[in-house]
Amino acid sequence: MAPPSTTLVQDHVALAEIELCGELIIAASAADGERLSPARIDEVLKVAAERSALAQPD
Repeated sequence: MAPPSTTLVQDHVALAEIELCGELIIAASAADGERLSPARIDEVLKVAAERSALAQPD
């Protein structure tokens, strides 16, 4: 039997997705209604800020 590996591998994309899911869960738990609106989801995920940053020329 091979010894357990001590090397840690981090998947930065997966970690970012987990963080975003956590932000959505927090927002959903604090929401008044049954669902988050698409605008609120975009706000939580900072979609508008990301789009404007990508749209600006270098």
